[in-house]
Amino acid sequence: MRGEYGALTFIYGTVMSSVIALLIALPVSIGVAVFLTEIANTVTKNTVSFLIEILAAIPSIIFGFWGIFVLAPFMRNTVQPFLQSSLGFLPIFSGSAAGFGLLTAGIILAIMITPIITAITRDVLKAIPVSQREAAYALGATKWEAIKMALLNAKSGILGATVLGLGRAVGETMAVTMVIGNKAQIKESLFEPAYSMASVIANEFAEASGGLHVSALIEVGLILFGVTFIINSLARILIYSFTKKTQTR
Repeated sequence: MRGEYGALTFIYGTVMSSVIALLIALPVSIGVAVFLTEIANTVTKNTVSFLIEILAAIPSIIFGFWGIFVLAPFMRNTVQPFLQSSLGFLPIFSGSAAGFGLLTAGIILAIMITPIITAITRDVLKAIPVSQREAAYALGATKWEAIKMALLNAKSGILGATVLGLGRAVGETMAVTMVIGNKAQIKESLFEPAYSMASVIANEFAEASGGLHVSALIEVGLILFGVTFIINSLARILIYSFTKKTQTR
């Protein structure tokens, strides 16, 4: 409204929501992938794998509606008051419990990128030769020690899966737009509303007035494209290097 434009608040919202999503999704995804490849029986493996594929196929707008009507009220009434009462001395858990904000957007993104990271990590763990597991057991390793060795051998592939999940989180639009609060500000609290690069483009481009406003949104889009391109290129390189290394063994 004042004719002042900038991308810093949108970059902050995008980065923070994506980092929160990774912190939540990465341990869950690795745990599920290890469970499917090393522990689960055939029936459980097929069932969980099917559920993960279904979760990956759900449109983002459905996640957004679920976030508005289910997750946001749950965050406002249960999670945020609990975090305020127990960890309120930390700046990131202070502020008003409105339900919508960075933390809610991060949780939505975590649910959306978990199937991606899980599927790739599972395939990477399956690519490890059985002879390596047998060698570990022959040397007296326990089952958990063998799993640890498998994770160490698959670290490049897991990193590639993580970067791909990050690329999905950075570029997500509708689900984040519906729960992040859409307020251009930089606050320490994760409960406060924020704005992502994809969200501001979706919300304002159709109603942009003036050439400078349109140009600013196009600049934000260019920044988003550059970030997403770099992230996905890095992921492809990591996955290719891991696959080549596995094939040469």
